[in-house]
Amino acid sequence: MRVLITGTSGFLGEIIKTELSKNDVFDLNRFSGFYQVDLSKNIPDLDKKFDLVIHVAGLAHLVPKTKKQIEQFYKVNVSGTFNLLEGLDRSFLPKMFVYISSVAVYGETNAELINEESALKADDPYGKSKIDAEKLVLNWCERNNITCTILRLPLLVGSNPPGNLGDMINGIKSGYYFNIGGGFSKKSMVLAVDVAKFILKAAEIGGIYNLTDGYHPSFFELSNIISKQLGKKTPMNLPKQIAILIAFAGDFLGKKSPLNSVKLRKITSDLTFDDSKARKAFGWNPTAVLKGFKISKTY
Repeated sequence: MRVLITGTSGFLGEIIKTELSKNDVFDLNRFSGFYQVDLSKNIPDLDKKFDLVIHVAGLAHLVPKTKKQIEQFYKVNVSGTFNLLEGLDRSFLPKMFVYISSVAVYGETNAELINEESALKADDPYGKSKIDAEKLVLNWCERNNITCTILRLPLLVGSNPPGNLGDMINGIKSGYYFNIGGGFSKKSMVLAVDVAKFILKAAEIGGIYNLTDGYHPSFFELSNIISKQLGKKTPMNLPKQIAILIAFAGDFLGKKSPLNSVKLRKITSDLTFDDSKARKAFGWNPTAVLKGFKISKTY
């Protein structure tokens, strides 16, 4: 199978590329790969016909503080998707298209087992940009009779993760991470390698799917696993009442504070997603994160 993967210089894209290496894989990135294109600015000149296109490239792990940063989400996630589809229109159409989206499209901060039929209520720049990109992909695939798959992913876990999980690992290693209120809030997450292993099955079926590990670990469980692998003590606990006072002060201090009311609500609220649709459709049966998570020796 000839496969085009965008964003292989990123965390998930690199893992997907490795997993699909037995196929005829071509990658597209801004500064490296077979095609070197900044999709947020340019339409790619694609001179080959692909059976499958996996669009992973996108902007995440950023809390926008300026108008320019907010606009960047639209340029990368929406304009970038449009330019990729335009490039395919101008060259050859694939049989299958997979778009890597996010559970952020639901716009929820405190809910349990949200399924794919739930409303897309995101009002933040990242979530809104993923909704708009999904619409572009769905309409384009329908118009061209292409099997379309959209994977809505929660927190991605791997040996060298970016974003909040990477910050947690570094915080535990340095001794300044602590759980709040016991760290008992549950969050959906999934091993990146499992997403990569099942992506071909999903691509052949088509549809929109949440993917999780099915267990939804708590912060306490996750931080405990990380601490053991790093040879560190279990992180200390910060009582919620004290955290509320710190967060209240953080609302006034702004970016100088490590905690504010918005962050506190997210940390102390359950947020889980239902992946039963994927289990029925293509046999999604992932490894539990707490069993499969191995931290890179570079930490």
